[in-house]
Amino acid sequence: MAAQNPQIFMGNILHCKSRTEMEVIENGYIIVIGSKILAIGQGSTLSDAKAKLCLGNKTPVRTLTESQILIPGLIDTHLHASQYPNCGVGYDKQLLDWLNTYTYPTEKKFADLEFSRKVFKAVVKKSITCGTTTACYFGTIFNASCNVLVDTVIEQGQRALVGKVNMICNAPDDYIELPEKSLANTKEFVKYVNSKYNELVKPIITPRFALSVDKEFMQELSLLAKCEDLHIQSHISETKEEVELVENIYGTFYANAYDEGNLLTKKTIMAHGIYLMHDELKLLARRGTSISHCPDSNLCLKSGALNVKQLWDYGISVGLGTDISGGTYPSVINAMRLCLYLSVHVSFYIKNMVPLTYEEVFYLGTLGGSEALSLQKVTGNFEVNKDFDAIIVDMNVESGLDYLQPCSPRELLQKFIYSGNETNVLSVYVAGKLVK
Repeated sequence: MAAQNPQIFMGNILHCKSRTEMEVIENGYIIVIGSKILAIGQGSTLSDAKAKLCLGNKTPVRTLTESQILIPGLIDTHLHASQYPNCGVGYDKQLLDWLNTYTYPTEKKFADLEFSRKVFKAVVKKSITCGTTTACYFGTIFNASCNVLVDTVIEQGQRALVGKVNMICNAPDDYIELPEKSLANTKEFVKYVNSKYNELVKPIITPRFALSVDKEFMQELSLLAKCEDLHIQSHISETKEEVELVENIYGTFYANAYDEGNLLTKKTIMAHGIYLMHDELKLLARRGTSISHCPDSNLCLKSGALNVKQLWDYGISVGLGTDISGGTYPSVINAMRLCLYLSVHVSFYIKNMVPLTYEEVFYLGTLGGSEALSLQKVTGNFEVNKDFDAIIVDMNVESGLDYLQPCSPRELLQKFIYSGNETNVLSVYVAGKLVK
């Protein structure tokens, strides 16, 4: 066992054991062998753990300083890799106008594979730099471009779900597919990803939203997802205008339209969900479908404000998404902070509502994200036998916020969420491998 590249991390460790329980281990340790966490505990028990695992004194040990904490890697449950060039522009518009003016014209450029390589290399690197160990990506409608995204993620060592986008209607004439071609391309893309035999990167079925497909096509995608045991991602109830259009076309509520297409499963994650009605929320809960909360884009595109606690009340899993370029930056740190701010705003208008706490958004950005993506058996916290996806945060870096007095581990986490950025992300590990 000792021959499998053992590593020991010592210092202050924080992770969520559940939505309601955050564990803080002061002066603790984690033993990692290969990709897996083999032991975690108080520093006083390290010798016993090493003996049990037959580890000698030459095992590498990384000891954190008093300004550093070890936390699980951040999980971005919704981002459009192809939209990265547009971050920071177009926020004078709302969703549907923004798609037509900025998004579709940019995504068409990804027919050029050199442009694809340039953008995807940059966005995956930036995502990792910001501490994201797991990302759920939308690609484009072009298979070759999406293959480049898969290759880029593998090269950089991130854990990811990657989707080839389906658009067969209500799309630009020069950025659309025939239904049979779109389905065939999706099958080819799934085959390409699986041919890589990479445990970290998996395909995900990705109809853009209900407006860009129809019920029959959704049913075809659902059969593929069921046959290959695939994840599914899309958008739902992001804006009032979008909701109205879907209801006019399908003659039913947004969630019902997806359900009639058999796309609501336990491995489905839908972005936004701001305007879901009572019956729709009950339906999502029954199906085990999750929601990706994207506070940055919801604010920038003036879409609305999601009440995360309402989704929890219905038993719906929720993760955080950066949703670039509806969002401004591919940083889950930023998403956690904006999630807090937006929750406070929502509480002003709901009687007796208590806003989200920093512990709760930490859960959303880590274990909650893994649960929303049905990856909680593999990642999200520091349970024994899970993969070691982790980041070392240092709140005493020269280019960051001045660190002028000692802080407890909880205070360091608060500082990171409220005032931190990627400069505070000192190291990033995915499945035990250092990727930053």
